[in-house]
Amino acid sequence: MKKLVLFIPLVIFLVMGVFLYQGLFLNPKVLDSALEGKPLPAFQLERLEVPSELVTEKDLPAKVSMLNFWATWCPACKYEHPYLLMLSKRNILPIYGINYRDERALAVKELRTQGDPYTMNLFDVNGRMGLDLGVYGAPETFIVDHNGIIRYRYAGPIDQTVWTQTLYPMIQQLQAEAKIDGAS
Repeated sequence: MKKLVLFIPLVIFLVMGVFLYQGLFLNPKVLDSALEGKPLPAFQLERLEVPSELVTEKDLPAKVSMLNFWATWCPACKYEHPYLLMLSKRNILPIYGINYRDERALAVKELRTQGDPYTMNLFDVNGRMGLDLGVYGAPETFIVDHNGIIRYRYAGPIDQTVWTQTLYPMIQQLQAEAKIDGAS
């Protein structure tokens, strides 16, 4: 019996090793979202540039859109910013910026100096909306369909590869579905 007890640490080590080995093959950019397929949670946030103006999920038009969580303290957000500016100029879909756990004055200044790719900027100072959506950090992007249903979540900066291989095909499909449903 004493000899069997000596093998317990070895068995535990082997089981942990198997789990860790499986983790090597997971993509850290692909995050399961409990909210995919569910409506955008209710929120009430101030506009970044106009603190007296409150915006709720009902104020967003019934269009396929992108919600992008960003912050001035986020180096990956700075990397993705020029690409978002380019997408904004192409006017493919509305992009809503959610300034996440940041300082309002710094965020407004950065958008003025670097350019503003967003249709509207919301200010999530305490991270409440991010918490409701399960945001781990910035940047994170959510694709929302014309019915207000979250269809996809992407963690990390958007670049040409992410856009062409993942996001744009999905957006085109959702926009086609919106046309069939009679939405704009």
